[in-house]
Amino acid sequence: MPQVTGKKRKGILGAATLVFIIAGLYWGLIKAPPDAYQGDSQRIMYLHIPSILTAYLSFFLVFLGSCLYLWKREKRDDNLAHAAAEIGVLFTALTIIEGSIWGRPTWGVWWTWDARLTLTAILLLIFIGYLMLRALVEDESRAASSAAILGIIGFLDIPLIHMSVYWWRTLHQPPSILRPDKVPWENIHPELLTALAINFVAFVLLYFYLLSHRLRLSEMREEIKARRMN
Repeated sequence: MPQVTGKKRKGILGAATLVFIIAGLYWGLIKAPPDAYQGDSQRIMYLHIPSILTAYLSFFLVFLGSCLYLWKREKRDDNLAHAAAEIGVLFTALTIIEGSIWGRPTWGVWWTWDARLTLTAILLLIFIGYLMLRALVEDESRAASSAAILGIIGFLDIPLIHMSVYWWRTLHQPPSILRPDKVPWENIHPELLTALAINFVAFVLLYFYLLSHRLRLSEMREEIKARRMN
């Protein structure tokens, strides 16, 4: 019965994710008006911003799981950190790709060594290194401990990414939502903000849908390992 309940919950989560993705695409591509300066190229914002915020959420869970693992040494915390890191790498890579697509018509180049872009690329490389470390070190306990330390260090790059547009001269625009001087509805047109909010909810639901499956995969691996030992 618990497995059936779990499947039903995942089914509901998957259905809700699909509904919000469709609604987000409608609002972002059709309902919301084009930007006054960037035109329709601005519409990729509805994917770009939710994907990086979802990546931040994922790496926060890596940070949390890593801290808990180093404190309590429980496998479930390590599994959470590992699963979150894999999905965080995916969303960070998507963010960089989307940013490049947006940057080409806006800046005239696919890539520039802007402070925010560079720090985001470093974030991606840190967590790719995190996954490589886990794959290459044969001792699971040692791999988990080393990866936990790297995961905590990697998370510290996120405040640098966020503040980079204030600390250095950059091409990248200041944050559209997380600004210390303005609330979102004072900075963005209501219809644009609605499209952004719907897509953010869609990305978060998609994230937890993927995370639930990835954690279940970790549980299955532990079950197989326990059976082999017996």
